[in-house]
Amino acid sequence: MNLTAEIVSSDLEELILVNSNDEETGRMSKIDCHQDDGTLHRAFSIFVFNTKGEVLLQKRSEQKMLWPLFWSNACCSHPWAGELSEEAAHRRLKQELGLAVDLTFLYKFEYQARFLEVGSEHELCWVWTGVTDSEEIIANPNEIAEWRFVGRSQLEEEMQSNPGSFTPWMKLEWERITAEFSHLLPD
Repeated sequence: MNLTAEIVSSDLEELILVNSNDEETGRMSKIDCHQDDGTLHRAFSIFVFNTKGEVLLQKRSEQKMLWPLFWSNACCSHPWAGELSEEAAHRRLKQELGLAVDLTFLYKFEYQARFLEVGSEHELCWVWTGVTDSEEIIANPNEIAEWRFVGRSQLEEEMQSNPGSFTPWMKLEWERITAEFSHLLPD
Protein backbone atom coordinates (compact mmCIF):
# COMPACT_ATOMS: atom_id res chain seq x y z
CA MET A 1 0.00 0.00 0.00
CA ASN A 2 1.74 3.17 -1.21
CA LEU A 3 1.02 6.37 0.65
CA THR A 4 1.11 10.02 -0.32
CA ALA A 5 0.63 12.75 2.25
CA GLU A 6 -0.60 15.55 -0.03
CA ILE A 7 -2.97 17.92 1.80
CA VAL A 8 -6.09 18.01 -0.38
CA SER A 9 -8.65 19.54 1.97
CA SER A 10 -8.93 22.55 4.25
CA ASP A 11 -11.51 23.72 6.76
CA LEU A 12 -11.28 27.14 5.11
CA GLU A 13 -12.10 26.03 1.54
CA GLU A 14 -15.37 27.46 0.28
CA LEU A 15 -18.21 25.03 -0.33
CA ILE A 16 -21.12 25.63 -2.67
CA LEU A 17 -24.34 26.30 -0.78
CA VAL A 18 -27.48 25.03 -2.52
CA ASN A 19 -31.21 24.74 -1.98
CA SER A 20 -33.11 21.45 -2.13
CA ASN A 21 -33.32 21.80 -5.95
CA ASP A 22 -29.49 21.91 -6.13
CA GLU A 23 -29.54 25.57 -7.17
CA GLU A 24 -26.51 27.52 -5.94
CA THR A 25 -27.38 30.01 -3.19
CA GLY A 26 -23.93 31.14 -2.03
CA ARG A 27 -20.63 30.01 -0.52
CA MET A 28 -19.46 29.21 2.99
CA SER A 29 -16.30 27.79 4.53
CA LYS A 30 -16.22 24.04 5.04
CA ILE A 31 -15.86 24.41 8.81
CA ASP A 32 -18.90 26.71 9.01
CA CYS A 33 -21.00 24.42 6.78
CA HIS A 34 -20.53 21.58 9.25
CA GLN A 35 -21.31 23.44 12.50
CA ASP A 36 -24.44 22.77 14.58
CA ASP A 37 -27.12 21.20 12.30
CA GLY A 38 -25.09 21.94 9.15
CA THR A 39 -25.81 24.21 6.19
CA LEU A 40 -26.99 22.57 2.96
CA HIS A 41 -24.12 22.32 0.48
CA ARG A 42 -23.23 20.36 -2.66
CA ALA A 43 -21.24 17.16 -2.28
CA PHE A 44 -20.51 13.92 -4.09
CA SER A 45 -20.00 10.31 -3.12
CA ILE A 46 -18.29 7.60 -5.18
CA PHE A 47 -18.61 3.83 -5.02
CA VAL A 48 -15.79 1.96 -6.77
CA PHE A 49 -16.07 -1.74 -7.59
CA ASN A 50 -13.67 -4.23 -9.11
CA THR A 51 -14.74 -6.66 -11.84
CA LYS A 52 -15.30 -9.37 -9.19
CA GLY A 53 -18.11 -7.18 -7.83
CA GLU A 54 -16.26 -6.23 -4.64
CA VAL A 55 -16.70 -2.68 -3.36
CA LEU A 56 -13.80 -0.46 -2.27
CA LEU A 57 -14.18 0.83 1.28
CA GLN A 58 -12.09 3.39 3.10
CA LYS A 59 -11.76 3.99 6.82
CA ARG A 60 -11.77 7.74 7.27
CA SER A 61 -8.64 9.32 8.72
CA GLU A 62 -8.58 10.04 12.44
CA GLN A 63 -7.97 13.68 11.42
CA LYS A 64 -11.54 13.99 10.09
CA MET A 65 -13.81 16.30 12.11
CA LEU A 66 -16.91 14.20 11.39
CA TRP A 67 -16.97 10.40 11.58
CA PRO A 68 -13.21 9.83 12.02
CA LEU A 69 -12.18 6.16 11.73
CA PHE A 70 -15.59 5.14 10.38
CA TRP A 71 -15.83 2.94 7.29
CA SER A 72 -17.24 4.61 4.20
CA ASN A 73 -17.40 4.23 0.44
CA ALA A 74 -14.33 4.85 -1.75
CA CYS A 75 -14.47 8.64 -1.81
CA CYS A 76 -16.68 11.54 -0.67
CA SER A 77 -16.04 15.26 -0.91
CA HIS A 78 -17.21 18.60 -2.30
CA PRO A 79 -16.80 20.33 -5.66
CA TRP A 80 -14.92 23.62 -5.71
CA ALA A 81 -16.67 26.81 -6.79
CA GLY A 82 -17.19 26.64 -10.55
CA GLU A 83 -16.27 22.95 -10.70
CA LEU A 84 -18.72 20.36 -12.03
CA SER A 85 -19.52 17.41 -9.77
CA GLU A 86 -18.00 14.90 -12.19
CA GLU A 87 -14.77 16.91 -12.49
CA ALA A 88 -14.58 17.12 -8.71
CA ALA A 89 -15.21 13.39 -8.35
CA HIS A 90 -12.35 12.56 -10.74
CA ARG A 91 -10.03 15.06 -9.02
CA ARG A 92 -10.73 13.69 -5.58
CA LEU A 93 -10.40 10.00 -6.57
CA LYS A 94 -6.93 10.83 -7.86
CA GLN A 95 -6.02 12.86 -4.73
CA GLU A 96 -7.29 10.33 -2.20
CA LEU A 97 -6.64 6.98 -3.90
CA GLY A 98 -4.47 7.66 -6.93
CA LEU A 99 -7.23 6.29 -9.18
CA ALA A 100 -8.48 7.38 -12.59
CA VAL A 101 -11.84 5.65 -13.14
CA ASP A 102 -14.68 6.18 -15.61
CA LEU A 103 -17.69 7.25 -13.55
CA THR A 104 -21.43 6.74 -14.01
CA PHE A 105 -23.87 9.11 -12.32
CA LEU A 106 -26.64 7.29 -10.44
CA TYR A 107 -28.72 9.87 -8.54
CA LYS A 108 -28.59 12.77 -6.10
CA PHE A 109 -30.29 13.16 -2.74
CA GLU A 110 -30.39 15.37 0.33
CA TYR A 111 -29.58 14.13 3.81
CA GLN A 112 -28.70 15.51 7.21
CA ALA A 113 -26.81 13.64 9.94
CA ARG A 114 -25.35 14.80 13.24
CA PHE A 115 -22.07 13.48 14.68
CA LEU A 116 -22.17 13.64 18.46
CA GLU A 117 -21.86 17.27 19.57
CA VAL A 118 -19.12 17.97 17.01
CA GLY A 119 -21.21 18.99 14.02
CA SER A 120 -23.34 17.77 11.13
CA GLU A 121 -23.43 16.89 7.49
CA HIS A 122 -26.24 18.52 5.51
CA GLU A 123 -25.56 17.72 1.90
CA LEU A 124 -27.14 17.56 -1.53
CA CYS A 125 -25.05 14.62 -2.65
CA TRP A 126 -24.37 13.39 -6.20
CA VAL A 127 -23.74 9.63 -6.18
CA TRP A 128 -21.32 8.11 -8.71
CA THR A 129 -20.04 4.61 -9.39
CA GLY A 130 -17.03 3.26 -11.25
CA VAL A 131 -15.07 0.06 -11.84
CA THR A 132 -11.33 -0.61 -11.59
CA ASP A 133 -9.02 -3.57 -11.26
CA SER A 134 -6.05 -1.33 -10.60
CA GLU A 135 -3.61 -2.66 -8.03
CA GLU A 136 -2.00 0.78 -7.85
CA ILE A 137 -4.13 2.30 -5.11
CA ILE A 138 -2.21 5.11 -3.39
CA ALA A 139 -4.08 6.01 -0.20
CA ASN A 140 -3.60 9.55 1.10
CA PRO A 141 -3.15 9.18 4.90
CA ASN A 142 -4.55 12.67 5.49
CA GLU A 143 -7.86 11.34 4.20
CA ILE A 144 -7.75 7.55 4.62
CA ALA A 145 -6.62 5.42 7.57
CA GLU A 146 -7.21 2.06 5.81
CA TRP A 147 -8.82 0.71 2.67
CA ARG A 148 -10.02 -2.67 1.43
CA PHE A 149 -12.15 -4.37 -1.19
CA VAL A 150 -15.03 -6.40 0.25
CA GLY A 151 -17.69 -8.61 -1.32
CA ARG A 152 -21.24 -7.29 -1.31
CA SER A 153 -22.61 -10.07 0.89
CA GLN A 154 -19.81 -9.58 3.42
CA LEU A 155 -20.49 -5.83 3.44
CA GLU A 156 -24.20 -6.49 4.03
CA GLU A 157 -23.31 -8.77 6.98
CA GLU A 158 -20.92 -6.18 8.47
CA MET A 159 -23.48 -3.39 8.09
CA GLN A 160 -26.13 -5.56 9.80
CA SER A 161 -23.90 -6.68 12.67
CA ASN A 162 -22.07 -3.39 13.25
CA PRO A 163 -23.99 -0.50 11.66
CA GLY A 164 -22.33 2.04 13.96
CA SER A 165 -18.95 1.56 12.27
CA PHE A 166 -20.17 2.98 8.92
CA THR A 167 -20.87 6.58 7.92
CA PRO A 168 -24.55 7.51 7.70
CA TRP A 169 -24.36 8.62 4.06
CA MET A 170 -22.77 5.34 3.01
CA LYS A 171 -25.56 3.34 4.65
CA LEU A 172 -28.24 5.46 2.94
CA GLU A 173 -26.51 5.31 -0.44
CA TRP A 174 -25.76 1.58 -0.26
CA GLU A 175 -29.40 0.79 0.53
CA ARG A 176 -30.59 2.72 -2.51
CA ILE A 177 -27.84 1.48 -4.84
CA THR A 178 -28.58 -2.17 -4.04
CA ALA A 179 -32.34 -1.62 -4.29
CA GLU A 180 -32.45 0.42 -7.51
CA PHE A 181 -29.13 0.11 -9.35
CA SER A 182 -27.78 -3.39 -8.72
CA HIS A 183 -28.26 -4.20 -12.43
CA LEU A 184 -25.54 -1.61 -13.20
CA LEU A 185 -22.96 -3.11 -10.81
CA PRO A 186 -20.36 -5.73 -11.79
CA ASP A 187 -21.03 -9.28 -10.66
